[in-house]
Amino acid sequence: MNQSHLAQRLKEIRNRKGISQEVLAEKSGLSLRTIQRIENNETVPRGDTLKRIAMALGTSLDDIIDWKIQENQNYLILMSLSALGFLFFPLLGIIIPLIFWIFKKDKLKHVNSLGKSILNFQISWTLFLILNYILILTGSYSTILNMLFPNLVLNIYSIFIPLIILYPYNILVILINTLRIYRKKSFRFVPAIPILK
Repeated sequence: MNQSHLAQRLKEIRNRKGISQEVLAEKSGLSLRTIQRIENNETVPRGDTLKRIAMALGTSLDDIIDWKIQENQNYLILMSLSALGFLFFPLLGIIIPLIFWIFKKDKLKHVNSLGKSILNFQISWTLFLILNYILILTGSYSTILNMLFPNLVLNIYSIFIPLIILYPYNILVILINTLRIYRKKSFRFVPAIPILK
């Protein structure tokens, strides 16, 4: 990140929004002196400070930071493919992308939004998988199917239908989105409960 560019960009956004340094300091919870030092290239804000400034300005970190130097398409592709960890153990589909997200969410362009999308999707998928197992173990699964489809003939293999659908669907969503990332198109991991916003 270029320090002078960051200071210039921050000042430009603040002026464009008609916010004084005092108001920015108040909204962000930072001291006026800190804001002045950042805009005068005396210090480089990191992590939480950058987030607080972005929120106070009503903008994203992408708008403030110069991401041109910090794009890494390979990292995004690898991060997307890391969600395939669910094939070995369902929670790995959450844990591995979470590690990728934590390490680079404030450093590389699109990692924050991709990480949240993957994590929301994988958490939703895992919750649905757990719910499926609970229904199978409690015997509620066949009761629900009989209520929804009274004429359906159930056998022992019927309980595996959701699993046969869930696993390939997750693989398909990951591979399609990885291909979209490779082609520099927008990604959509759906359906997903918006847990991380």
